[in-house]
Amino acid sequence: MPVIAVSRFEHFFRAAAGLDVDKADLKRYSDFVNRKLYDMLIVAEAAAKSNRRDIIQFWDLPITKGLQENMHDFRDLDEELDLTSILAELAALPPLDLSLSEETEARLPAVAGGLSVALARAIRVMGPDRKNPGSEEWTRTIRVFDLLL
Repeated sequence: MPVIAVSRFEHFFRAAAGLDVDKADLKRYSDFVNRKLYDMLIVAEAAAKSNRRDIIQFWDLPITKGLQENMHDFRDLDEELDLTSILAELAALPPLDLSLSEETEARLPAVAGGLSVALARAIRVMGPDRKNPGSEEWTRTIRVFDLLL
């Protein structure tokens, strides 16, 4: 990740949840976002197939009310930080059986942003007294996401 992108993500985690992150955290973060987006697309692919479509539409994604609210919060933070373009490059997804619609592809950075806000805030909940989360907070928080998403 370019140095300027690293500083934007550091600022993002401070703005979203008051957390200080470092380069090791950004690797964990990148892996998390890519894995959760792929998980969501697998579910969306199943929904599209069950509806006899060969294209994944945005509404096929399993976006909960909480994730939707975090996507809105990300939009507000993104106006200041301009992370959408970085998130678009970050999301390296393995191929799927079905194609994504243009709208779905265009909105994936916003979904990644919502996941990012949710992750930052969840880390804060898991370790409310820590400003710089350790690997244990990251691991526990990601495990909770794996249970739910």
